[in-house]
Amino acid sequence: MADKALAIRKTLATNIKRFREMEGITQENLAEKAGISTPMMCDIEGCRTWISDKTLARLSTALKIETYRLFFPDEISEDDKSKLLAKEITQEFLRLQKIYNNDVEKILKKRGLH
Repeated sequence: MADKALAIRKTLATNIKRFREMEGITQENLAEKAGISTPMMCDIEGCRTWISDKTLARLSTALKIETYRLFFPDEISEDDKSKLLAKEITQEFLRLQKIYNNDVEKILKKRGLH
């Protein structure tokens, strides 16, 4: 029985970390969004503590997923891989867009057009 409980806790910890990384946020960011302390977040992902149902719900809300998904084995589906890739591409596009906009603004200011 203890082995099964440990396996569940490991799956939960692994999935929280996986979904957090898919969102591109740090443990500190997730802890803040979920209203828990950073050390507690470290303990959860490190499989050193169990969490209440309320904390579980807050974490899944912060991760923008349904709570039950945190208990599935830690395999990354093709759909999740696609979502992760799309998110990374979007983040890179936004980064480049910001650089472009800053460069255009500098040119316009330099020419007295802004």
